[in-house]
Amino acid sequence: MLLGTLYLIPVPLAENASAKSFTPYLVDTINHINEYIVENSKTARRFLKEAGLKTPQSELIVHDYGKHNRDANVNEFFKGLLSGKDVGLMSEAGCPGVADPGAEIVALAHAKGIRVVPLVGPSSILLALMASGFNGQSFTFYGYLPIDKLQRANKVKELESVAERHSQTQIFIETPFRNDSMLEEILKSCKPETRLCIACDITAEEEFIQTKSIKEWRLKIPHLHKRPAIFLLFKKQ
Repeated sequence: MLLGTLYLIPVPLAENASAKSFTPYLVDTINHINEYIVENSKTARRFLKEAGLKTPQSELIVHDYGKHNRDANVNEFFKGLLSGKDVGLMSEAGCPGVADPGAEIVALAHAKGIRVVPLVGPSSILLALMASGFNGQSFTFYGYLPIDKLQRANKVKELESVAERHSQTQIFIETPFRNDSMLEEILKSCKPETRLCIACDITAEEEFIQTKSIKEWRLKIPHLHKRPAIFLLFKKQ
């Protein structure tokens, strides 16, 4: 029996950003399948509706892989795929599998010999890098830095050092309600000439993306509290 295909379906990064996120192929794909593995069922269903889903929502099979269901037997999610059905994988926002627990589902799909097809869509990491003006040929994404203040300060200095030694862009994120304290640490720990890009609310109407030196940022510090943001550090040798 032929196996199904796991389609990795990106989700808009912000409200009212659907038109910036959809492609005709994505719309065709969601109207071809009726089974999904998702990080957030409510977000996924809203996205499918916005994207132009024609299948009645009541006819969808939605497997919730949210943080409260991580201990579930994920083999249940693969019954359709193993019987030949195509299935979609969706994150809460952005690209499945990138800074996202869906990577575990993708890894299992490969282990089971299931074809994996990624669809084009918004990645906040790549969009921020594109807009930063920093090195796009050598970069590293670290995810979240330590919460402990001393460890966080040491990590920021380490990233700055790596950026300078290798001319490599350093990319990281923080939980939105801790953004201001993260920015405070960056401005305190980094050298004045180091460059920092702050990419906030990417694709949203209130999108804010600016690159300045640490010295320049210290003159006017933006308020980032509870706004999804990505930080990028860079310093040429």
